[in-house]
Amino acid sequence: MAKIQKLSPHIANLIAAGEVVERPASVVKELIENAVDAGATQVTVEARNGGMTFLRVTDNGCGMSAEDARVAFLRHATSKLRTEKDLAAIGTMGFRGEALAAIASVSRIDLLTKTPDSLSGTGLHLEAGEILEESEAGCPDGTTLIVRDLFFNTPARMAFMHSDTVEGGKVSAAVQLQALAHPEVAFRYIREDKEVLSTPGTGRLQDTVYCIYGKSGGQMIPVDSTWEGYRVTGYVTRPTDARPSRALQTFFVNDRPVRSRILISALEEAYRNRLLQGKFPGCVLHLTLPLNAVDVNVHPAKTEVKFLNEKAAFHCIHYGVLAALNKAEDRPAVRFPSAPERVTPPTPKPEAKPISKQESFFRTMTPEEFKNFSAAVKDAPRPSPQAAIKTAAAVERTPLPPLREEIKLPTIHATVEKTVSAPPAPVAPPAVQAEPEIEQAELTMPDVQDWRYVGELYNCYILVEQGNDAFFIDKHAAHERILFEKLKTNQESISMQSLLSPISCRLSPDNVAILLDNRAQMETLGFELEEFGDNTLLVRQIPMDLEESQISDTLEALAADLQKGRTEKADTVRDELLHTVACKAAIKAGWQTSEEELMVLVKEVMSREDLKHCPHGRPICVSLSQKQLEKQFKRS
Repeated sequence: MAKIQKLSPHIANLIAAGEVVERPASVVKELIENAVDAGATQVTVEARNGGMTFLRVTDNGCGMSAEDARVAFLRHATSKLRTEKDLAAIGTMGFRGEALAAIASVSRIDLLTKTPDSLSGTGLHLEAGEILEESEAGCPDGTTLIVRDLFFNTPARMAFMHSDTVEGGKVSAAVQLQALAHPEVAFRYIREDKEVLSTPGTGRLQDTVYCIYGKSGGQMIPVDSTWEGYRVTGYVTRPTDARPSRALQTFFVNDRPVRSRILISALEEAYRNRLLQGKFPGCVLHLTLPLNAVDVNVHPAKTEVKFLNEKAAFHCIHYGVLAALNKAEDRPAVRFPSAPERVTPPTPKPEAKPISKQESFFRTMTPEEFKNFSAAVKDAPRPSPQAAIKTAAAVERTPLPPLREEIKLPTIHATVEKTVSAPPAPVAPPAVQAEPEIEQAELTMPDVQDWRYVGELYNCYILVEQGNDAFFIDKHAAHERILFEKLKTNQESISMQSLLSPISCRLSPDNVAILLDNRAQMETLGFELEEFGDNTLLVRQIPMDLEESQISDTLEALAADLQKGRTEKADTVRDELLHTVACKAAIKAGWQTSEEELMVLVKEVMSREDLKHCPHGRPICVSLSQKQLEKQFKRS
């Protein structure tokens, strides 16, 4: 018997379905792309039970004839490609031929379609890819496709589906993504018979962004720039509105939603030195380039692309976003005193645009002008050694401010010094001896502490002296670890506080869905949440140690942890959530902290050997020996 056999059409369709149809959101994506390619200006999506039992996509596009409707469900059947040359310049969304066949092979489908020049339409009913009924039907121009009982004949796939709440959230995210990709199309999304999204279809991306992101979308910075034939348009978040994850980063290449490491790197490079650690910018960016400059046929779901010129794509995003950030008014206008006249620098090449002394670098330059300027500066003549010597001599003659005026020695409160330091004399008065005994009873410290609190550096690091070593304690890392251990060992519910006025938090559909799906676990962490509609959560209760201003970021970070930990053990998921709660509740570097609070942290760290790293792996304490310090001063 031959070992190699040709698969049956049904098995081949099931394999294709595994590549294209991962979940209900995949079905919605494929059907919307087909509607857009059909010239639709209005698309309505309806879902029930997360899309597993019922999905309906209705459009007002060109529709299909009866003959075309029958052929549309065959594998590799398409109206968008004719020759092999068409593969090199694909300008449609759903160009592949197996999408409808793959969807039909794992569901029950009803199709209603009509072309504008026909008096009546066509109705089809399919199960597992087979046409069981065909009839003439009265219906409006366009196409309506109903998908029922997804994966009814492949029960193994059902095991990989999440709850209806989570799957419904992913459908919402898919509709939002397509609405941002095609602002010229009016989208409606109805979930469980309730309208949750409606876009106007004006063709203005700003209108769609506002419909999806609300007030925060109206505060985003517009981007519009070109680079060597490439163009980027869209919106990016202000540095002050950065998020704790990349969930709000959305990229489109020729109106196709994509995931690209190149574009992500270009975006985040533009924000370098503008964001706090662990924060990420959000964006809705459309990259437009020649069709033959990008290959969209490298992934079955068409979510990944390959650029012919990756460097040009990177520069277009990077410098376009950088220019937009520098043009944005992020601070009030300040009148600066006029600067003294300076020596005129060497004149660059003629093609570089001259820069006024009072104009900022990127405020006056487009990416193309920056490219020319960079080349001009690179080739500009360097100053002569004689000029450098004169400059150095002028700097040397400049008087320096008195040293004593610049250095402020740290002062230590007398009561702290008295409590922490060892007694200066072998025999101390009775009144002085009593205080260390009280501290010992409360904190179980040794009779005579062998370390001395010195002070704090940069509102971040606590300096402690012990013998011949100096210890630098990261106050945020130390507090974060202490809180984490406290939360982890406490198997009872976390202390919580009820809010006088509930706080609304607008998140992505995925994040809202997974937080609601894990509502019981969130309650153990101190959060009381309820759905408020329009991708918004109403927060009525939070952990005791959490600031109200940190609620939105904390929920977004918790949602990201839940997304990563769904297939892991419950203890692992809980630890990840506790990491986030401890990090958000801990004191931050740069905060003003009282000496009493710092002393509590120091005593914990200096008395416990288990406090070595924060929950994220950063060291809590580093040391510098007296010998190392003396070596720096050339005393050893």
